[in-house]
Amino acid sequence: IGFMLNCILPGRVGEVARPVILQKKDNVPFSTGLATVAAERVFDLGLLIILFGIVFSFVRIDPDFSIPFGDYQLNREMLEVVGRGLLNLIIFLIIGIVMLSIRATRMFINRIIMGIPSLLFFAGASFKEKIKEKVCSVLVCFVENFASGFSLVRSPKKMGICVCLSVMIWSLHAFSYYSFALGCPGIGLSYPEITAVMVIVCFFIALPSVPGFWGLWEAGGIFALSLFGVSSNDAAGFTLANHVLQIFPVIIVGFVSAMITGVNIWQVSYQKLGSEKLKKEFGEPDEKILQR
Repeated sequence: IGFMLNCILPGRVGEVARPVILQKKDNVPFSTGLATVAAERVFDLGLLIILFGIVFSFVRIDPDFSIPFGDYQLNREMLEVVGRGLLNLIIFLIIGIVMLSIRATRMFINRIIMGIPSLLFFAGASFKEKIKEKVCSVLVCFVENFASGFSLVRSPKKMGICVCLSVMIWSLHAFSYYSFALGCPGIGLSYPEITAVMVIVCFFIALPSVPGFWGLWEAGGIFALSLFGVSSNDAAGFTLANHVLQIFPVIIVGFVSAMITGVNIWQVSYQKLGSEKLKKEFGEPDEKILQR
């Protein structure tokens, strides 16, 4: 459902669909579900960056070769910019996961949050108490629930399983490109070469674009395939057809899943958390945490 929402709605709202659905269906705190999404992205982005490093090592990309698309110039420099951005993102996520997974640093963060009202020297005691109860305690709950979603980092076995699953998923994704290319005249790329094409396309569609990445995906595919001597016409035809093949099944399965599970995808997409619902969404704070 989340991938389907990313394909039809702007802002990648599908990333928060899973935690919202888990909260509604299984009473899993929203922040815990959000943490699982963050952990998943660390594994996915980590492997993608490794693949990108391999691509840059073995594939020659002419610095002068560029394909314009809208406000973007798809070229080697743009790939490097996206790569640095994704690397910074994964470093930020890893630091955040480690900090929240270590109890001492998590408790330090909680104490800072609970100490915020004391900084409001101009406010009265009753107002400070309301801020502590309505805002700070909710933030502490968010931190604790978020940390519980990172339980896998404390288990080497679970981390190993996640790494293996990420490798398998990306390998199968590349194989879908390769198997489709076998039936397309004018492509004729090996599995490693088509994997490089997939990685380059994934980096380009990380740029802000319309839902479903229409246009940007095609331009990125033409750029990547041109590196291996594929003509622009053949590259455009393959990339557009492959895009449709990759996207439409996800949309169809997402809608079917939403109907089967009874999830209102529009409500999930645009749900806003009101101040009166925050504790219900994040859970009640632990008194021991608040006292600290």
